[in-house]
Amino acid sequence: MNLNDAPTGMPASTPTLSQSEPFEEHASDGHPIGGFTWRHVRTDVERPVVIINAATSLRCRYYSRFADYLFANGLDVITYDYRGIGESRRGSLRGFKASWSDWGVLDFEAIVQRAQREFPGQPIDVVGHSFGGCAAGLGASGAVIRRIVTVGAQFAYWRDYEAKSRWRMLAKWHVVMPLVTALCGYFPGKRLGWLEDTPAGVVRDWNTPTPRYETRPSGRSLGELPFSRVKAQLLAISITDDPFGTVAATERLLSYFDGSERTHLRIAPEDIGKKQIGHFAYFRSEYQDRLWPIALAWLQSGQLATDTLGISPHLRFNTPPRSTTQGR
Repeated sequence: MNLNDAPTGMPASTPTLSQSEPFEEHASDGHPIGGFTWRHVRTDVERPVVIINAATSLRCRYYSRFADYLFANGLDVITYDYRGIGESRRGSLRGFKASWSDWGVLDFEAIVQRAQREFPGQPIDVVGHSFGGCAAGLGASGAVIRRIVTVGAQFAYWRDYEAKSRWRMLAKWHVVMPLVTALCGYFPGKRLGWLEDTPAGVVRDWNTPTPRYETRPSGRSLGELPFSRVKAQLLAISITDDPFGTVAATERLLSYFDGSERTHLRIAPEDIGKKQIGHFAYFRSEYQDRLWPIALAWLQSGQLATDTLGISPHLRFNTPPRSTTQGR
């Protein structure tokens, strides 16, 4: 998938959400967070509830088929939008205050607390796509997370971008995007066909020329970072043709989760008979039979499915306190 294949708005393949129920949750600062819940009729304290954290400026509806899949396999699921996006947008974004920190520290935290309240006693797991993997480490309640699966998760640090695409990506996301944002007071992504409209503070975070989260304009100081609170079993999935999710980018984020047992699984499109997957396609229903079972197996057991064809030779293991790298 190339950089122009990023989904905009709600894809045509997104289901009607008939199996889900909408909700509105208020973050600690009072901002309403909208989303959807897939809930089984009978409660079971052993059944996980999975929170899906979206990528930057993707609507939670993009993940509805994946949520359907998890629900059909016996899990409860929560999807939601960060403030300023989709179900959590309230009016114009011009002058609207929101940042990556707000999305994780306030919005994700509110959903974790909702999961604890709505599904008392059940394990809480997280699936995080792109920035959603970072958000999984920012909530104050991170210690309650049992397992995490991230896909293409990283900080959007430009030096970590794929070498052959780096300068084109730098021009698009780090020159054009902030310039348009400065002119409009927010990033009008829907009009440009570049994801959803995005708050200016999020664009500033994206475009800070540093690899470290805590030095972003809205980041917390190193001593306040909550990543270390997370003690979850963490599977990071990266794709070899994802220009954002390179090995350097993936393992940079993994290094923050220093209290977690970490496994990095790197997948090439040819491993599953495809020419390309890229940064966005993992959650498309065409990969339900080949890629989705990897995440499901981890959420169910904390282990990789050993019978997943073409995957095993390309493992990268990271276990605290030091990171080791194997495979391609």
